[in-house]
Amino acid sequence: MVRMSVKRRDESPYIERWRSDNVIFATYANRIYPISLGTDALADYWKLRRGVVLYDVPEKPLSIEGPDAVSLLERVFCRRIADLKPWRARYAIACAPDGGILMDGVLIRLADDRFWYIQADGDFENWLLAHSVGMDVEVSDPGSWVLQIQGPRSFEVLAAASGAPVPDDFSYFRAGMFDLGGQQVLISRTGFTGELGFEIYSHWGVDHLALWDHIMVCGERYGLVMGAGDSMGPRRIEAGILDNKTDIDRTMTPFEAGLGALIDFANPSFVGRNVLKSADRGCLLFGLVSATAIPAIGNEVLVGGRAVGRMTVGDWSPTLEAGIGYVRFHRPGDGQDGWLGEAVVFRDNMGNEHAAEVVSPPFFDAEKRIPRGLEAVSEKELKPKRL
Repeated sequence: MVRMSVKRRDESPYIERWRSDNVIFATYANRIYPISLGTDALADYWKLRRGVVLYDVPEKPLSIEGPDAVSLLERVFCRRIADLKPWRARYAIACAPDGGILMDGVLIRLADDRFWYIQADGDFENWLLAHSVGMDVEVSDPGSWVLQIQGPRSFEVLAAASGAPVPDDFSYFRAGMFDLGGQQVLISRTGFTGELGFEIYSHWGVDHLALWDHIMVCGERYGLVMGAGDSMGPRRIEAGILDNKTDIDRTMTPFEAGLGALIDFANPSFVGRNVLKSADRGCLLFGLVSATAIPAIGNEVLVGGRAVGRMTVGDWSPTLEAGIGYVRFHRPGDGQDGWLGEAVVFRDNMGNEHAAEVVSPPFFDAEKRIPRGLEAVSEKELKPKRL
């Protein structure tokens, strides 16, 4: 039996707390969100890196529940799901039959037969529905909007808002139910910034404005402020986080995106498996660092005057004091490490060329010590590469 219940909710339930004439909006996953609040994006970036920031984000949770939930999820995702323990989260990719990346996001197991998938941009409900024919599973919209609280003081805000110390076992990519101001919400140790932090998932029964006010009051003593996409964007690139439909899409395989390690062929039935088994393992997506300019989406990357790739995204890294971004090459590199370490140039929107180096993302903190809450990254690791 298949049941599908989806209600669209394009506008944030928190919008009355931050709407102003200075806000610039964008759409993601069919949801409207702020890419700028009209505040100083650089100042907000450093509050994220040194303090704590709240983001109202457009990620869309979906509920998958029923006796055949695992069977459905192992059909659509390229990883094993049966071995995911309750209250754990896992990054999961869905591919099209041709092996191209259809969707990425975080899957949270709430019970043996109940999951939430926090999808990125794109339509995924209909894909789940199409592959659930004949299965006893319900795919539904839990009415959840997501808040991210990120930064080194984020756990202090969580402790204040929940009225109790953060549990010792609430480690990276774990999840749990928390009482925030008398309202039960799901929280996961994840985020889109590469900083220590967590995400709060509401549901249909939550009083959103009361939840927002409770969090902001509890976070005031720790300097909690709201930020938008303009301060989160540079940090997510630094952290090596990819954006669906921007950096990765249907025209590239997980191997070409550098995500081949997340393909588990022990899962015998996922969509695209046969194509991916024989696919080229060469990577096309790399990081790029420039000491002289900021690359932008669509900028050509050249070697010897010949176009060899194109930027999918670019921004200024305040931490590295350099321009950074992702470059998608037209073909795999010739060396053992592909394009890694190559000296290239990119052509900016004015036609000027700038020296750059191809690197492997993330641009620092490769072991994810920061979001794990482990030791700090050394100053040496944060030095921009010599060009």
